[in-house]
Amino acid sequence: MKANIHPDYRIVVFHDLSANTYFKVGSTIKTDRTVVLDGQNWPYVTIDISSASHPYYTGKQKEFSKEGSTARFQQRFGRFIGSKK
Repeated sequence: MKANIHPDYRIVVFHDLSANTYFKVGSTIKTDRTVVLDGQNWPYVTIDISSASHPYYTGKQKEFSKEGSTARFQQRFGRFIGSKK
């Protein structure tokens, strides 16, 4: 195997800005920013969405299966179909 071809693998702190949650994960991402967490200095990366804020993982997604697509169509456009002027 060739030496010095693999990226540096280390623990990195990811900060989900929308949920204000921190995750310590092993990663090869390159960053110059650092943060002090739990009394230690860690490489730091901000992210917009994670499992703490994504609607699928939090259970806040819309459930379209509660009514059929035809019912949704009639609710939206039914008033326009019946009135032809």
